[in-house]
Amino acid sequence: FAATLTYDTLRFEYEDFPETKEPVWILGRKYSVFTEKEEILLDVTSRLWFTYRKNFPAIGGTGPTSDTGWGCMLRCGQMIFAQALVCRHLGRDWRWIKGKRQMDNYFNVLNAFIDKKDSYYSIHQIAQMGVGEGKSIGQWYGPNTVAQVLKKLATFDTWSSLAVHIAMDNTVVMEEIRRLCQSNLPCAGAAACPALESDVLYNGYPEEPGLRDRLVLWKPLVLLIPLRLGLTEINEAYIETLKHCFMMPQSLGVIGGKPNSAHYFIGYVGEELIYLDPHTTQPAVEPGAGGRLPDDTFHCQHPPCRMSIAELDPSIAVGFFCNTEADFNDWCQQIKKLALVRGALPMFELVERQPSHFSNPDVLNLTPDSSDADRLERFFDSEDEDFEILSL
Repeated sequence: FAATLTYDTLRFEYEDFPETKEPVWILGRKYSVFTEKEEILLDVTSRLWFTYRKNFPAIGGTGPTSDTGWGCMLRCGQMIFAQALVCRHLGRDWRWIKGKRQMDNYFNVLNAFIDKKDSYYSIHQIAQMGVGEGKSIGQWYGPNTVAQVLKKLATFDTWSSLAVHIAMDNTVVMEEIRRLCQSNLPCAGAAACPALESDVLYNGYPEEPGLRDRLVLWKPLVLLIPLRLGLTEINEAYIETLKHCFMMPQSLGVIGGKPNSAHYFIGYVGEELIYLDPHTTQPAVEPGAGGRLPDDTFHCQHPPCRMSIAELDPSIAVGFFCNTEADFNDWCQQIKKLALVRGALPMFELVERQPSHFSNPDVLNLTPDSSDADRLERFFDSEDEDFEILSL
């Protein structure tokens, strides 16, 4: 693999972690550089790393066979979503060790992202689904577009059975999320179920031992929040809040980057963000015997990249994963506490019910043909340099 040689020759370019007393935060886990450097690197290496690839089957049959130069935000979208699937199927504590035999679920997760048309979240699926969002194949995406596309693709992933919510207008509406995550309750008009009352929930079902345990009351939630944290550069007032997002156990990280160069941010140390960079072109991978993939190139085996938080493009999407209702309730409490931290400006609002100025839920769901989709896309995507801040 030529790509593997590239890492070795580039190794000197990757700085190790600074010798600092500051804690290192990686997706809700706190580490010390002095005593836990191996654990930090193992945690980073265990994240699924998606980069540019070449020589994959042509997208749409006649389209590109490589995403070099245009697919970086799509790859970052894959990475943040892969982290959700890892938490869902393997758990946050799962670790990848080179050469160690992995469980089937690991390969099931990895296969969902492989560069072929029938993988749930492949570059093929994302690029083609993006056409419905007004993006031609090979066009650059912003964080909001990739979030919208992943939400649509997740509906086909019955194995993961995720509830994906994209919070628009910088507002997270708790009632909407609960309705979405409880939508598979066993009662007529499930979405209209007002509460988890036993007489509502089990109406028509004989109350029998173990029934409550067998009925899934909460679909695991992937919450993506597209944000604009300033005009042309990030407003310093948001930096503390952004750091706190990486401290939460529900953190899936952040997709964003520098203008027109996307990264997947997984943590921070001091005033620097820690990220996985998709800007390396590797050959496409073919499944081996028995459908097992050679998987080394899907794990970043050098120290991760770092950049100053001040260099972050203000257009980002923040991600969280709540496996259970208790996880979501805990997340809400943390967000409310965060509003009380001095010097930390909230990046978004958390409300119980939809504010009356939202005319209808379709604005939040962003149907592809709605003018709101175009308007919000211009608002969130940093490839439009002449954007204006709109009063939404």
